[in-house]
Amino acid sequence: MDTDVIVIGAGLAGLQCARRLQRNGHSVSVLEAEDAVGGRVRTDHINGFRCDRGFQVLNPAYPAVRDWINVPGLKLQKFGVGAAVNTAEGTSIVAHPLRHPGLALSTLNSKHVPASDVRALVRWIGPTMLRAASAWRAAEDQTLSASLDQTGLTGRLRRDVLDTFLAGVLADSSGGKSANYVRLLVRWFALGVPGLPQKGMQALPEQMAASLADPVLLNTPALRVEETSGGVRVTTEHGVLRARLAVVAVDPQHLADLTDEPSPETNGLTTWWFRATEAPRTGRFLVLDAARDGGGPAGPVWNTAAITEVAPSYAPPGEHLVQATTLLDRPDGLAEEAVVRRDLERLYRTPTQDWELITHHVVPHALPAQPPPLVDRRAQWVGEHTLVAGDHRHTGSIQGALVSGDRAALAAAELLAS
Repeated sequence: MDTDVIVIGAGLAGLQCARRLQRNGHSVSVLEAEDAVGGRVRTDHINGFRCDRGFQVLNPAYPAVRDWINVPGLKLQKFGVGAAVNTAEGTSIVAHPLRHPGLALSTLNSKHVPASDVRALVRWIGPTMLRAASAWRAAEDQTLSASLDQTGLTGRLRRDVLDTFLAGVLADSSGGKSANYVRLLVRWFALGVPGLPQKGMQALPEQMAASLADPVLLNTPALRVEETSGGVRVTTEHGVLRARLAVVAVDPQHLADLTDEPSPETNGLTTWWFRATEAPRTGRFLVLDAARDGGGPAGPVWNTAAITEVAPSYAPPGEHLVQATTLLDRPDGLAEEAVVRRDLERLYRTPTQDWELITHHVVPHALPAQPPPLVDRRAQWVGEHTLVAGDHRHTGSIQGALVSGDRAALAAAELLAS
């Protein structure tokens, strides 16, 4: 045998799996098809700008992040807790009154936050804030839209803020996600303040990989995984590796290439990264559009942010970086650059023709679909010596990826010890 376990894929799930196995005293080889670790958590470095592939944030309230990641080492730069909501009349800030007391009065008096909606939001999220994990897993599930309707959360707080914010987080504007899954995400957002690592989101997987005894084998795609009488044989472009076990932790669209498991359904998005001529006056808040009649975006952009107001390290000194996200489940999800520029001009109320496009990412498989009912403990054994790990086996999030990788490692360690 070349090693105890071969982990295929150096995304968050694969890296956490390898770290846990190593901690338990097992030898591990990690194979990665790309030229760097991270999987879907990657950062492009372009002329001094840091542009994450897909708009992503790190929430330090995730239990797995608290337990397994050195968050201070990432030097997290935090967003404002709230949003800048755009309408035809202008842009107003809706912020957490305790975290931003200077905005408390204007937030509570905002037309976007009617008291009836606040009460309904408390009814919707309250039980999840108080329940143990075993309780919410057993709770009846339904679609996000149906659950919000049932709770009576149907006013402007939902139309102007929640629907648009959650669509961007979930890469899904249909409202068809598992309500229990979304409640979990909202719970973590309520408990933490998301931010961006000083060196970009890829700093997270790079920190994880740095703790491995053996470096990840980059540019080494696995071509085939075969079970043998005593373990597995993994064929790569550079030869064959043998191990007692294999953990397949590839991106969801590649799962069927290496196992008999079907690739899970996914949702996608695009991100645009522009060098702005001056800083938009929205501060550290995510910008949401509610300019359409009845609420919601009037153009292709579902959220945008002046990234350098949050994370100055994402640009050279004195420069301004703006991101914009569109959703691939919408007809305008692949809108052309000129259309996105016009939408940003409307949202920021400033000319954008002189903004420089730094890069543009199309991410068709950003998150697993996860319709109801939520199943966050999907089977990971797919053979006698082969496991699968990834957020599609738990919940579509950094939390889900880390937990799935850890679960796979614990299951593998149990077999190795037998």
